[in-house]
Amino acid sequence: MISQPLIKAVLFDLDGTLIDSAPDLHVAANKLLKEENLHTISLEQIISMIGDGVPKIVERAFAATGYIMNEGELGGFVKRYLAFYEPHAANLTFPFPGGVECLKRLRLKGYELAICTNKPFNATQRILSGLGLTGLFSAVIGGDTLPGIKKPDPHHLLAALEIMKISPKNAIMIGDHANDVKAGRAAGIPVIICRFGYTNGPAENLEGDLVIDHFDELPDAFFRLSYVY
Repeated sequence: MISQPLIKAVLFDLDGTLIDSAPDLHVAANKLLKEENLHTISLEQIISMIGDGVPKIVERAFAATGYIMNEGELGGFVKRYLAFYEPHAANLTFPFPGGVECLKRLRLKGYELAICTNKPFNATQRILSGLGLTGLFSAVIGGDTLPGIKKPDPHHLLAALEIMKISPKNAIMIGDHANDVKAGRAAGIPVIICRFGYTNGPAENLEGDLVIDHFDELPDAFFRLSYVY
């Protein structure tokens, strides 16, 4: 049997993977839309907009109302959105079932953990702090941590590994979005998809290496991937 690299680091997406953050993102979007005298959008609509960072959420929210944004407007709308969102980013946001227990088990087993999210860094830190998770992660890379770099750019993941001094061959990515798969592929890191996340369509369509329905399945997923990579 060919010896396989040992997994030393687990990289997690945040929204739709570790946490159900859509309700707070939804509240902030509708506050902004109301200020512009536009109709509000549903929670299901906001879920479909998550994954590419806050500017895309704002752009898509306005587009969903039929609003045609003028050139140069987006930056101001994003600032106002963040003013609504960041102070309340953890109000209605909760970990998915089994997520916290999974993180704690992984740490006890000696894995290094990192967050790789397109969410702004300040909002990410506020959520991690509010949920009591800050001390579990060795690296946190937000959507604005590296100038101009977000997933699916593999450097988003590689930056976290560089902080932890761990090779991509010893890492694994857990996410729920096409950006997670694309970033993982480009970085040479296997990707596990969470079916319970914000996937647009069947999770299998994202073509990750494995799909899980609950965090309790991770130990078996790691075992199975050890025969793939």
